[in-house]
Amino acid sequence: MSGIVKLIIGGVLFFMIVIVFFTPSESTSYNYNVQVNSFSSYASDGLDLQAVGSLLKDTESAADLEKKLNSASTGINNLDLNEDGAVDYIRVSEYGEGDLRGFSLSTELSPGDEQEIATIEVEKVGDQAKVQMHGNSQIYGPNHYHQSSFSFVDMLLLSYLFSPHTSYFSPFGYGYYPNYYNSYSTRSPDVYRSQNTGRTGQFKSSRSSNLSKKISSPNANKVSSRVKAPLKNPTSTQKSFQARNPSKSVRSGGFGKSSSSLSSPRPSYRSSGGFSGSSFGGK
Repeated sequence: MSGIVKLIIGGVLFFMIVIVFFTPSESTSYNYNVQVNSFSSYASDGLDLQAVGSLLKDTESAADLEKKLNSASTGINNLDLNEDGAVDYIRVSEYGEGDLRGFSLSTELSPGDEQEIATIEVEKVGDQAKVQMHGNSQIYGPNHYHQSSFSFVDMLLLSYLFSPHTSYFSPFGYGYYPNYYNSYSTRSPDVYRSQNTGRTGQFKSSRSSNLSKKISSPNANKVSSRVKAPLKNPTSTQKSFQARNPSKSVRSGGFGKSSSSLSSPRPSYRSSGGFSGSSFGGK
């Protein structure tokens, strides 16, 4: 047998030995974890109620509160329930009587399709006032309260609320806005949070009401069926709509972090991704 033939046979035998000893059997499996980080957020992240509370000390009326809430310069509102890329216009409506008054914050996603966002209620106790903000349960989840106390000297809005006046009900809504208002684009959650740092110290979070009385908001039962942004406690109608019209957050991978363990003949690895109410105008 020539030397060349011997070399060829030896090479084939060596190759077969390598295959036998280093190829995993069919029963062998390797587990690897894939972590996908997404920066999805809930609808509630677009309107920090404690930041809303920071407006109250310098607000003179319900119309003035509506103007401040919808001003791009204040940076308070970043709500986008229908995920059209534009910040939702927030309507303010007054309600209550006697020592307990309130404001309902709501928005229209289409003509007549209104969603209450939150309420701000004020109870007069002597020369002090308890102030409570309550996030709508569909948007913020159940029992989402923020509470504080103010004196009539410290909060201009108190004098307005408890003096004789005609209650304010926003005349504005979807596609019909005051002349001063210009629609503006949403900001990223990180930018929104950074802009509102320092505005959240006045109010404390709570799981229950601290008011001695209870009054009902005129928008308490107004629930929009066209909310695309992720909700913490959606109604069955909202769930049905979102199933047919998934949020951008869902389409991009869901909320927060998710991980899964898979069987595969591959080694382990990890990846990550991560105002004045008299000014009218239609826009």
